[in-house]
Amino acid sequence: MSCVLQLYRIQASSSRFSNCGRMSISFLHNKGFINGSWVDAKSGKTFEVKNPATGEVIGLAPDMDVEDTKSAIKAAADAFPAWAKTPAKERGVLLRKWYDLMVSNSDEIAKILTWEAGKPLSESKGEITYGNSFIDWFAEEARRINGEVLQSPVRNREMVLLKQPIGVAALITPWNFPHAMITRKAGAALAAGCTCVIRPAEDTPFTALALVDLADKAGIPKGVINIVTSGRPNAAPIGKELCENPLVAGLSFTGSTEVGKLLYKQCATGIKRVGLELGGNAPFIVFNSADINKAVEGAIASKFRNCGQTCISANRFIIQDGVFDEFVEKLRDRMSKFKLGNGMDCDVNQGPLINAAQVKKVEAIVKDAVDKGAKVLHGGERASNIGELFYVPTLLVDIKPNMACYTEEIFGPIAVCLKFKTEEEAIAISNGTSRGLAGYFYSNDLNQAWRVARNLEVGMIGINEGLISAAEAAFGGVKESGIGREGSSHGIEEYVYIKYLCFGGI
Repeated sequence: MSCVLQLYRIQASSSRFSNCGRMSISFLHNKGFINGSWVDAKSGKTFEVKNPATGEVIGLAPDMDVEDTKSAIKAAADAFPAWAKTPAKERGVLLRKWYDLMVSNSDEIAKILTWEAGKPLSESKGEITYGNSFIDWFAEEARRINGEVLQSPVRNREMVLLKQPIGVAALITPWNFPHAMITRKAGAALAAGCTCVIRPAEDTPFTALALVDLADKAGIPKGVINIVTSGRPNAAPIGKELCENPLVAGLSFTGSTEVGKLLYKQCATGIKRVGLELGGNAPFIVFNSADINKAVEGAIASKFRNCGQTCISANRFIIQDGVFDEFVEKLRDRMSKFKLGNGMDCDVNQGPLINAAQVKKVEAIVKDAVDKGAKVLHGGERASNIGELFYVPTLLVDIKPNMACYTEEIFGPIAVCLKFKTEEEAIAISNGTSRGLAGYFYSNDLNQAWRVARNLEVGMIGINEGLISAAEAAFGGVKESGIGREGSSHGIEEYVYIKYLCFGGI
């Protein structure tokens, strides 16, 4: 069977991909991509990928293992010398071609993304526009990787700093943004002159495979970009190989703090360059001076995008006592208007959670809160009449510090609201966590805005804004939310090292 399957409302019995909603997809791949070739797992094994909205099996992807990963790493290592020597302008031209193909195929990729991730099609299109922007950005950044000429402290000497690519980069990406997390990492790595091996999440491999197909069509040389797919049991061994293989120079990982810590330890055996974008516990503060209508709209955008399954999603709504009741009532009213369902239906704005484990986690968090005295103002249960993985957007009040919804990253459609009196109290609540990825606050007091922005212990802040991500911005956190930055001119620094040259006798 060809690795590229032309699907025009075909029946599941005639293909390794199911009809699943009677939509037309022009291309899907059911093989990995190593050294410029589409390949099956060496073991011949595959794993199922399901549509979380319907439970139907979308198709089978190769269940690759450590041996396949070693082949991908070797291919990347073999391709590195030539790619590193390719002029930055030429690398940028190839990235631009990749970007152009992404743009022209955006609608098709959006369908694949919705199919396997479950998010509404409008959100998938938004992610793809966002994801594409990283390739556009780094196509230009490739030519802005500049060194320095230093002032020598003595005569007859010249001192120069060069920036050179680190080598093979291992990129492990999550399921919640299967397009944008690949482009944000791979765009920077390739622009810097690195080659890469991508391991996408097992829930969403087909979006990743489509992107690699377009990279190949753009003319990116074989071995420069490789992809290894696997089911959940092989994820840990593959991750360990990517961390410990001596041919790998660096790792970039987006995912949970717990897994990030494990990978960090494994990378220590070879002193790898490491970039970690991990979990958050974002505060969303609303002060008495805020425009409440704007704050509610920002809350909806921050909390319920991708059904709350984002690392920078608002986790704790910290509302000043003078506007608490108004904010909560208006937020509940907006939440009541959500339409849950299959993301392919045009009027749907809330899809399913990604899998059964995520649903159980959300249920456990709500139960824990209610058992400890929280009050449910909206939702609080599955929407089983729609599907097994749907959960009604939930609003909780009377929150206490001993509740899981207060201390843990929720990663689901649960809004928890706490009341505070003073600015100092709001800062203390916000910073009382081991995480520090993003934070948000709404205030029309300029002096207060500067004070709060300086005092929040996070890497990114939205001030009167609920959507903060952009290719031009440095994305990353502090504390246990990770190390390093992605996007912006700083994102490329993760993939280069500084080499000092000292010329004597001049």
